[in-house]
Amino acid sequence: MSTPGAMLATVLKPMHPEGWRFLPIFAAVTLVLFWLWEPLGWVGVIATIWCYYFFRDPKRFIPQGEGLILSPADGVVQLIERAVPPPELGMGPEALLRVSVFMNVFNCHVNRAPIAGKVAAIAYRPGKFLNASLDKASDDNERNSLAIELADGRKIAVVQIAGLVARRILCFTHVGSALRAGERFGLIRFGSRLDVYLPEGVLPLVGVGQVAVAGETVLANLAHSGAQTQVRRE
Repeated sequence: MSTPGAMLATVLKPMHPEGWRFLPIFAAVTLVLFWLWEPLGWVGVIATIWCYYFFRDPKRFIPQGEGLILSPADGVVQLIERAVPPPELGMGPEALLRVSVFMNVFNCHVNRAPIAGKVAAIAYRPGKFLNASLDKASDDNERNSLAIELADGRKIAVVQIAGLVARRILCFTHVGSALRAGERFGLIRFGSRLDVYLPEGVLPLVGVGQVAVAGETVLANLAHSGAQTQVRRE
């Protein structure tokens, strides 16, 4: 039987420090709305609760295994297709298999490293704010790209892409840093997308439409390059 503390923990999650810049503002506006007209105040309460949950930063259970490529974001696998990695990363002109995870405004927006490795390059590029679920968002939207170099010299690109209402991409790591698989490396406000470019010959273990959890869902395995694994929903 679940204890009251365990039940409370399923509702109340830790909040990322970035959220403390916004939560007091939402709360203050809510007080003003109550002063103006009570029904508006309750709208403010809902907005304040949403702000808290947007910046939630729950603990994750990171799968342990050599070569596992994890989802960098919470959301839905929107696209799986071949595409050239962002040219500013210098990873060459060859198209690689890209797995795109779309985050809506209700998803946790803390981004996690898909695999352990050294940050070989970080490149920010300004751009548009199209709907992040569109294919052309990878090319046209504002983005921040990372190249993570593995122990064997191969590189995996992970790209933070701004969306229709996302106006700020945050990256907490720097070139030369050693990232652990599942380690927090960034955050995007408020609705966006993460692209992961797999090394040549590595195929995904997820399907389009599947819900992914940052730091927990295995997108691919470097040790397996056979046919795509079928996904069964229980």
